Amino acid sequence: MVPRYSRPAMSAIWAPENRYRIWFEIEALACEAMAELGEIPKESARTIRERGDAAMAAFSSADLDRIDAIEAETRHDVIAFLTWLAEKIGPDSRFVHLGMTSSDVLDTCLAVQLTQATDILLEGLDSVLVALKKQAFAHKYTLTIGRSHAIHAEPTSFGLKMAGHYAEFVRNRERLLTARAEIATCAISGAVGTFAHLDPKIEEFVAAKLGLKIEPVSTQVIPRDRHAAYFCALAVIASGIERLATEVRHLQRSEVREAEEFFHPGQKGSSAMPHKRNPVLSENLTGLARLIRSHVVPALENVALWHERDISHSAVERNICPDGTIGLDFALARLAGMMDKLVVYPEQMAANLESLGGVVHSGEVLLALARAGVLREDAYKIVQRCAMATWTKLGKPEGRSFRENLGDDPDIVGKVAPEVLDAAMDSRAHLKAVDARFRLVFGEPGPAA
Repeated sequence: MVPRYSRPAMSAIWAPENRYRIWFEIEALACEAMAELGEIPKESARTIRERGDAAMAAFSSADLDRIDAIEAETRHDVIAFLTWLAEKIGPDSRFVHLGMTSSDVLDTCLAVQLTQATDILLEGLDSVLVALKKQAFAHKYTLTIGRSHAIHAEPTSFGLKMAGHYAEFVRNRERLLTARAEIATCAISGAVGTFAHLDPKIEEFVAAKLGLKIEPVSTQVIPRDRHAAYFCALAVIASGIERLATEVRHLQRSEVREAEEFFHPGQKGSSAMPHKRNPVLSENLTGLARLIRSHVVPALENVALWHERDISHSAVERNICPDGTIGLDFALARLAGMMDKLVVYPEQMAANLESLGGVVHSGEVLLALARAGVLREDAYKIVQRCAMATWTKLGKPEGRSFRENLGDDPDIVGKVAPEVLDAAMDSRAHLKAVDARFRLVFGEPGPAA
């Protein structure tokens, strides 16, 4: 991922220094397990640990250059690292990587990196949840118009909108935890995964030390269905980000202006039009979501490797693992900040709610007529007739409100009391279930209205 959309902590996970540090840790732990089993001298395992730790602590750009130079000759990244490590450790390096294959190191390292990355993503999700809960409770009883097909439907609560997104991100957090558990898998099984040259206790030891579980049958690589499921989880989270970002983009439209991204002092929206206040953060989040979702198909196609292993997945994962996690980390941080500082305009929400002359209350009026004994089909025709009379003359001198048209309709006069019609036009009736919904989402209803 380009630096513009990268944050230091997540980027560091995918830096060569961290990768080589994990590679060494896997090799050192395997040696320590072999020493415990009596397969190599314990003194050699201590030497490997001490000299390797010192080499990793002093790791510099010169070491990177040395490994790259070796790889340029060997055309093999793991061998290049092991050759460099041997230079640092000395004769005892003959016990490093004993009986192991490259994928034991590569796949187990990737599992560690993905779990490290996931822990940061979980923190990002928690920040989003905090911001959404703040907005949900702040606007629990803030009336706004609900829209279906982008058209005014019935009143709702802006807080309830935010609670819905909160509930979605709670589910996303659960999905990510599941993905983390599935990806946190170790394989130290040797060539084609038969343990011909390794005691399975070595794998158990390494896995326990790294906080991973054991892959039941690694074949030589960890099966890529785990990785495919992981990237599907990231994609679902990205889609949740886009859904919320799209909502903000629509609410910030000049014709709507019910909420908008915080506009910083000194910020400029357009090089040509000084008045512009564009939803640049939510638009950016929409674009990042597209990138993150684009990794799903390559991850799924990685599942079908040839026989016990091939490396057709390698180039894919070298790109999508850092880019996917770095991109989502940045997106979550941006979303949390955007929602925390979201500027909400309750007065504009109220104005928009009544901007169609009250026709948004047609559903409640329909029910009132039905309760008064009017057949539903007849009631629908009556209410629609009155609503369309208002709709088609909005803003015109001869225009009348929905309530006025209802009050004068001959099929309503004498059948429905005026106070019943008035009650049907009260937007606050749409708040009656908010407390119950908040209990379901947050476990608490919040302050009373």
